[in-house]
Amino acid sequence: MAIFEGAGVALITPFTESGEVNYRKLEELLEEQIAGGTDAIISCGTTGESSTMTHEEHIQVVRYTCQVVKGRIPVIAGTGSNCTREAVHLSQEAEKAGADGLLLVTPYYNKATQKGLTAHYTAIAQSVKIPCLLYHIPGRTGVTMAPATIASLCRNVPNIVGVKEASGNFSSMAALMHMAEGCVDLYSGNDDQIVPLLAMGGKGVISVLSNVAPKQTHDICQAFFEGDVDKSLQLQLKAIPLITQLFCEVNPIPVKAALNLMGKEVGGLRMPLTEMEPQHQEDLAAAMRAYGIL
Repeated sequence: MAIFEGAGVALITPFTESGEVNYRKLEELLEEQIAGGTDAIISCGTTGESSTMTHEEHIQVVRYTCQVVKGRIPVIAGTGSNCTREAVHLSQEAEKAGADGLLLVTPYYNKATQKGLTAHYTAIAQSVKIPCLLYHIPGRTGVTMAPATIASLCRNVPNIVGVKEASGNFSSMAALMHMAEGCVDLYSGNDDQIVPLLAMGGKGVISVLSNVAPKQTHDICQAFFEGDVDKSLQLQLKAIPLITQLFCEVNPIPVKAALNLMGKEVGGLRMPLTEMEPQHQEDLAAAMRAYGIL
């Protein structure tokens, strides 16, 4: 059984003016997401700025998220690293904190061969009991996971259950789903590709868009699952201009700007990320107004 089906939000991490994690605001965001119909919370992923968190902050954010959510929907913790030992430690701590699953990005910078990827992921998965999702995003990591590697891991490691696919390579995804024979839960990592990925047998999306439009993103998936593919497609296409603006600068710069434009007061970004360029912010605000969320 899949960890979740539908739209999981890759949640931002709100900060105070001094740059600390704003737990009061985090609770507000979590409650708004649940009320908006989000199907899962992804904590401390790329969008959550996990790369600039200390290990202590990282685990505390996951722990606090689990405490607030209280099992109402699944919480998936981002615990990947380019150091296998570090990923094992973070994964074990996230499991202790109450996470329902893990999201494990491919090792970046030092990279790995396909053999190395298999060894890396197997070691992490075998260190915990909760289900694990691989995270394939070569544009950020410089690492490409072969479809055969993903299929083999999902087939041979019991708690590796699927992949967040953000490569944008549909030929590769088609090859994966052919090889998988039902053993891979496929999630879109790109908000502009939800419907075509669902058509390949996908379970849903791990979404940046859901931060500002949780119900709308959930509805894209739900309409598809209910057999109304035309409605799902129209909802997807309606969101394209907004999605374009949410990725006009490096994520999560635009989505944090969007939330602040909505009055959510989620704070700024940790360096080396910087505030959004003024013209881009104007374009983002225009797309938000056209979409009806501003």
